[in-house]
Amino acid sequence: MEKHLFSILAVLVMLSGYACQEAAPAPRSPQATAGATAVPPSLPAVAATAAPPAPAPATPPPATRTQPAAPLPATPGARSPQAAPSPAPASRWGNRAPLPEPNSEFAVAELDGKIYVIGGYPSTRVTVTTVQVYDSRADSWQITTPLPQPANHGMAAGVNGKVYHIGGQSTADAGPDGAGYLDAVYEYDPATARWVSRAPVPTKRSAGVAMVIGDKIYVAGGRPPRGNDFAVYDTRANTWTALPDLPTQRNHIAGAAIGGWVYVVGGRFGGGFNSDVTDVLEMYDPATNAWTRKAPMPTKRGGINGIGVGDCFYVWGGEGNRNNPTGLFDELEVYHAATDSWSSLGKMAVTVHGVTGAAFIDGLIFIPGGGIAQGGSSGSTIHQVLRPEATCS
Repeated sequence: MEKHLFSILAVLVMLSGYACQEAAPAPRSPQATAGATAVPPSLPAVAATAAPPAPAPATPPPATRTQPAAPLPATPGARSPQAAPSPAPASRWGNRAPLPEPNSEFAVAELDGKIYVIGGYPSTRVTVTTVQVYDSRADSWQITTPLPQPANHGMAAGVNGKVYHIGGQSTADAGPDGAGYLDAVYEYDPATARWVSRAPVPTKRSAGVAMVIGDKIYVAGGRPPRGNDFAVYDTRANTWTALPDLPTQRNHIAGAAIGGWVYVVGGRFGGGFNSDVTDVLEMYDPATNAWTRKAPMPTKRGGINGIGVGDCFYVWGGEGNRNNPTGLFDELEVYHAATDSWSSLGKMAVTVHGVTGAAFIDGLIFIPGGGIAQGGSSGSTIHQVLRPEATCS
């Protein structure tokens, strides 16, 4: 009897053990455990803090959201951040904010990252006093204090914190004797937005070109009979000095100051766009006070524009092309002063003429406005940029 009782008790104990094992939760594998790392039972629990972090829970707690920055206040004439211009493409050409007013036959000066478009006339050919100012950092324009008198075909430069406008003509047609030419010189101070008169240029003229070396502005050429005129203005002394004549008389030319020398290229001989054009490049050395003939430009043309970048002289556009229905030249050519040689860089994106002066800012050449057809009735608001690709020191 006792044997039977012991047997029954043994069976009951075994059954109760199995029941306990089935009721205890089975240990979960590391893959099945979210947010925890399996720790061997022999390690203290603190060792879990030294283990690598586990994947985040499938439903993370609400994250703290960063509020977007408030938009900048709108600037009149400025593009929104979404419409900010991209850099000039690999093709070298790009666009920037268009001019507020269409224009051509005006002068351009650059000062402290701002570009000044001075005078000129729109398609009406009515000469204006308008001064449009482009901020290259904001890609925006504004209109500032007008020029004291209307002027087209003037020459301009930025020197020592001031902008200078020189000569030009008061009407679209200055007359065969140049009666409408101007000798007025005005200085603009961006700090006060005021224009003041300075010493007049020695001879009244228009359609020449201005170049800067140090504190001095060199002004060359002009419409007949002033095509040989050459003089220098000392901005600190407010004085002019006549210099040896430009050897080849011409107007609607391009110029640049490179390495302490003055270069003048191209242009036309007569006052109108149907006159003969030239490819002549001449260099003036202030140290010797003499001119030297250099390698001619590949394409004869007038109504051109250009700028010096390093030891390179970029020249583009122009009018008087009898082989083009538009009458314009679309060539982009560059002169290498170090080797006295030229190379071609193809065509302009949009061909223009009627702009005297350009700006080189942050690796780009800025070409605002200009006429898009021969003559003075096609002033535009287009604003092109060119990324120079020639090798220049």
